[in-house]
Amino acid sequence: MNNHLIFHKSRPGKMGVTLPECDVPTTSLEDIFSGEELRSNSANLPEVTEPDVVRHYTNLSSKNHHVDKDVYPLGSCTMKYNPKVNDMMAGLPGLSSIHPAQPEETVQGALAIMAGLEEQLKAMTGMERFTLQPTAGSQGELVGVLIMQAYHAKNGDNRKQILIPDTAHGTNPATVAMGGYDVLQVKSDERGRVDLDDLRQKLSPEVAGMMLTQPNTLGLFEDNITEITHLVHEAGGLMYMDGANLNALLGLVKSADMGFDILHINLHKTFSTPHGGGGPGSGPIGVTSELEKFLPSPLVVENDGRYSLESTRSDSVGRVHTFFGNFGILVRAYTYIRMLGLEGIHAISRQAILNANYLMSKLTDAYDIAFDGPCMHEFVLSANRQKERGIRALDIGKRLLDFGFHAPTVYFPLNVPEAMMTEPTDSETMESLDRFAEAMLKIDEESKSDPEKVRNAPYSTPVRRLDETAANRNPNLRWRPE
Repeated sequence: MNNHLIFHKSRPGKMGVTLPECDVPTTSLEDIFSGEELRSNSANLPEVTEPDVVRHYTNLSSKNHHVDKDVYPLGSCTMKYNPKVNDMMAGLPGLSSIHPAQPEETVQGALAIMAGLEEQLKAMTGMERFTLQPTAGSQGELVGVLIMQAYHAKNGDNRKQILIPDTAHGTNPATVAMGGYDVLQVKSDERGRVDLDDLRQKLSPEVAGMMLTQPNTLGLFEDNITEITHLVHEAGGLMYMDGANLNALLGLVKSADMGFDILHINLHKTFSTPHGGGGPGSGPIGVTSELEKFLPSPLVVENDGRYSLESTRSDSVGRVHTFFGNFGILVRAYTYIRMLGLEGIHAISRQAILNANYLMSKLTDAYDIAFDGPCMHEFVLSANRQKERGIRALDIGKRLLDFGFHAPTVYFPLNVPEAMMTEPTDSETMESLDRFAEAMLKIDEESKSDPEKVRNAPYSTPVRRLDETAANRNPNLRWRPE
């Protein structure tokens, strides 16, 4: 295609001034596109000024809740603050303007960042190698299940089941089913941890492995983890760690030391990269040395200071994403880790645990706590007391919007009635946690003195309470009313 710019030779300017001719060759649209590719009439595009566009999106932003605006305690999702320096680094021309099909010698910096990120993840988890290809934790889970399959197939096993605790994220059973396995649920004990007796009863030669979130979705550390991993390994299975809650463990314990064979990390949760709106995400998978040969290819390798992509892995489960994965997210996570250093990352885990326990202690007099004792990075409240007054967890979440806060995750985990899973993250100060606690306590008081007010909330949002089922099935996506 001709690379010449398209210019009119001359055209009247404002105030009757004729603009000079451009001294570059002229190329018409007909020279570039065939007749069927050209419009027969002008596009009906809105004519708006830049201030109007900026104001439109700024106003939309102010109508939505986001972590830049105030506390976003969405349990198990780690909606932590995203430092703007991450975006600055990912936007550098040498990183944002490269093409994934460029020759390796022209993208050495990008490959070095990927290799450096893998080294940092290895140091924090104890895993032997990582693939950075998966672009979500859920895709990482699927890769983990594929690695399980490849491992057992290599050993001549045809196992059909994967164990999952009853507190698991919904992606876990979905992933197991997509991978062609049967889900075998393991119940929790009275402490909210895996019931060891139930686990023993369900282990058999049919079990390929177990998917376990550590800490679990109740915000509790599985303190019998070494016995759990021993039992599964003894039965010939592999241990998969859902790393959704890894931000509670960094610097405190390594996944490999607990006996896990496979681990996924949500970079969009743990390492402060964008998370809203369903993405973008990144879910690298780490494995032990025994499983390294099954990782998706290619992997970044370094030889004499030069980086390259290695694709010759005969036992690999194959490529799971084009090119480098979600590269911009990898750059952001690498920036965050390097900016803080490993000691800073360790401090973040400690702060996340401290914040969660502080906030939980502020709310225990007004709300039921699902399980006694200290939590890790999140905790689960129950609105059972409020339900006796006619107030549900959903009502409390809606009323929180009037105080300028996002709601916690409600009705999950499923084994806690009227659940409100709350994760303050390491981003919040004591002052912001106190404001959130005051709002929750105020809503509890309203549930006693004016329950109708809570049931009809919110009042301050652009739209009032919706029929959410109908809204999901028949969304109204118009940008302005007719």
